[in-house]
Amino acid sequence: MTETITQRQLNRTLLSRQLLLERCDIRPLAAMERLAGMQSQIPNPPYIGLWTRLASFQKAELTALLGSREVVRAPWIRSTLHLVSAADHQRFQVVIQPALARSLRSFFGKRARDLDIPRLIEIAIPFLETETPAIGALRDELQRHFPQHDKEAMAYAVRSFLPMLQTPPSGAWGVGTRATYTTAANWLGEAKQSDLATLFRRYLAAFGPASVMDFQTWCGITSLKTALAPVLKTLVAYRSEAGAQLVDLPDLPLLPEHAPALIRFLPEYDNILIAHKDRARILPEPHRKKVFLSAGRVLGAVLIDGFVGAIWKVSREKSRARLSINLFEAVAAECQAAIEAEGLRLLRFIDEDAGDYAVEFD
Repeated sequence: MTETITQRQLNRTLLSRQLLLERCDIRPLAAMERLAGMQSQIPNPPYIGLWTRLASFQKAELTALLGSREVVRAPWIRSTLHLVSAADHQRFQVVIQPALARSLRSFFGKRARDLDIPRLIEIAIPFLETETPAIGALRDELQRHFPQHDKEAMAYAVRSFLPMLQTPPSGAWGVGTRATYTTAANWLGEAKQSDLATLFRRYLAAFGPASVMDFQTWCGITSLKTALAPVLKTLVAYRSEAGAQLVDLPDLPLLPEHAPALIRFLPEYDNILIAHKDRARILPEPHRKKVFLSAGRVLGAVLIDGFVGAIWKVSREKSRARLSINLFEAVAAECQAAIEAEGLRLLRFIDEDAGDYAVEFD
């Protein structure tokens, strides 16, 4: 008979695999590979994501990894910008290619019809490898060759079919969103290809137990049940309290549902909030729309007893740094004090040069 896993067991197991039950004494590169990459729609959130997970993390550590080419910022899972280890990027880029191609059709539709993608790539490669341009310059270069086509669609087509990544300082703390690009081959060398089954196992190690639908939500590739059938036979099967069929790696334990979970601040776009079709294991459904806004925006969140119970933001006025916390429900005074203490540590990490710090509950 298939074992049933409670919601709290799923929660604690997910927190453990995501390094959120206790701060871990491992290096940032190892953490990023364990997490299967970190979404980086804007540069600062991955730094905060590592700070909340690792003991004694310093911003300079991640910036150095970008500079040494051990970590790259690139269009990756779900065709969104991620920080990912160079090894994982080269290993799995070909596996996630269908999701990248699908995003072109999803975002541009008719505007991408009749594009000569092989010719666009042929033009783009020497331009990217010689100029390391901003994306706007690539658009202009492509339109110079094809003035009749939509330049945004052409540049996105290149992004979708040619492995590209951003060059430092793009992606580093405080740099902003303007970025320069080159090809992955030019920056990292030849790719070492893996397969879908290996990526699925990596996903389970970071986010399991989970369903095939959960995996599809995370990676952006659809209709994978048949392709994954051989690997599914090698996994342990579970059932959620809601009756969903879940699988997991056989050598990974489940955590007890009452394992202690301390206050943790998650940055914007943290993958732990995005990596499942059913997000109830971390984000209660009544609060989902408070965290997920329009246009794909995912706010910073506070984990209270392991589940999202608040959102947060930082502002700066002159020398005063302010962390505003919006609790979804009233909490005990002891819990509020713990949130305030952890929030103050976060605020000092984010805004090191402020003269005054304030943690406030809105």
